[in-house]
Amino acid sequence: QVQVVESGGGLVQAGGSLRLSCSASARTFSRYAMGWFRQAPGKEREFVAAIGWWSASSTFYADSVKGRFTISRDNAENTVYLQMNSLKPEDTALYYCAARLKAVAAMQGSDYDYWGQGTQVTVSS
Repeated sequence: QVQVVESGGGLVQAGGSLRLSCSASARTFSRYAMGWFRQAPGKEREFVAAIGWWSASSTFYADSVKGRFTISRDNAENTVYLQMNSLKPEDTALYYCAARLKAVAAMQGSDYDYWGQGTQVTVSS
C-alpha cells in the first residue's frame, strides 16, 4: 500500500504563486508515474498535470494550466511538486496527487492506483 500526502495549499491573490508538494511512501518511488488533479465545488475532478519516470520527456499538462504550472519530481526525496504561477480565481480547487505503478503518466484519474486526501488552493480576485 502506498500512502500519498499533499501539502502546500493555501490562500493566494490572483497573479500569485504556490508550490504544492506530494510525498509518497513507495520504496520504489522512481517507478511510479505521478499526477495532479483538482476538483472545484460543484464540478467534476479534472486532470492538471502528470509526470512519468523520466521527467524530461514525460510530462503532460491540461491546456488550462499549460505555461503557468510546472510539474517536477525528486526521486531521492520521494516527492513530486507542482509549481503554480500566475494563479487565477478559476484555479481554486482541492488539489489531489495520485500515483500509478507505470512508467508513463496518464491523464485519466481511473488510471491511478493511489490517491492523497487533497490540499486546498484558493485564489482570490
